[in-house]
Formats: sequence, structure tokens, C-alpha cells
Amino acid sequence: MNQTATINEQLRDIKPLMEIPDSSYYIYWGLIIFTVLLVSGILFFVLKKVWENRKVNLAKGYLTALKNIDWKDTKRSAYEATHYARLLATDERRKELFSQLEPLLEQYKYKKEVDEVDQETRNRFNLYVQVADESV
Repeated sequence: MNQTATINEQLRDIKPLMEIPDSSYYIYWGLIIFTVLLVSGILFFVLKKVWENRKVNLAKGYLTALKNIDWKDTKRSAYEATHYARLLATDERRKELFSQLEPLLEQYKYKKEVDEVDQETRNRFNLYVQVADESV
């Protein structure tokens, strides 16, 4: 009996297995999510930069088209000037100048026969081109 009592006491001293916390699963998914977010952020800023450069290049193209308008064909020139000036009117100053220029150009657009462009319209157009050139 003595021997079984000591064995029972020894068995009572044996403790259950300890649970070791394993957070490798969470670390694995955390690293994957971090990597995806990092790559997404880098991709976002690269695409944003490319988009901004594209906008600037379009504006320069519109400005070049405005500068190259040939005023000999008044009707076609009025349509082109209105089109490109509207595309360039993105800030408040250019929108205001365009709103002043547009009615002057309208008188040359819808008639069958049109006269030469008057000096006031030319001056407003040149002012618009100059302001657009400074801001582009």
C-alpha cells in the first residue's frame, strides 16, 4: 500500500500540459495585409502622379491649339477657340475670362456668313491665352 500511495502522490504532482500561445497565424496574416496595403499605397501614388502629368500635358496641348488658331476662317476659328478655351477654363480666373470671351465668340458661330473678328474679341482672346499660358 505504501508503494501505491507514493505512486499516487507522484502522479498527483504531474501537471497537465501547458498551452503555449501561438500567434504565428496572426503574424502571417498581418504581414500579408501590411504588404498588400503598402503595395496598394505605392501604386496609388504612382498612378496619381502619372494622372497629374497627363493632365498637365493635355492642358499644354490645348494651349498650343489655342495659339495656333488661324483667324482667316472666322467661323471655324470661333468654334475652335470656344472648344479649347472651355477645356482650359479650370480655375476661377480662367472661368471668368472664358465667360466674358464666349459671348463675343458666339456672334461668329451660328451665321452663314460672318465678318472678320473685331478687335475687342481678339483682345479678350489674347488676354485669355496669356492668362492660360501663365497658369499652365
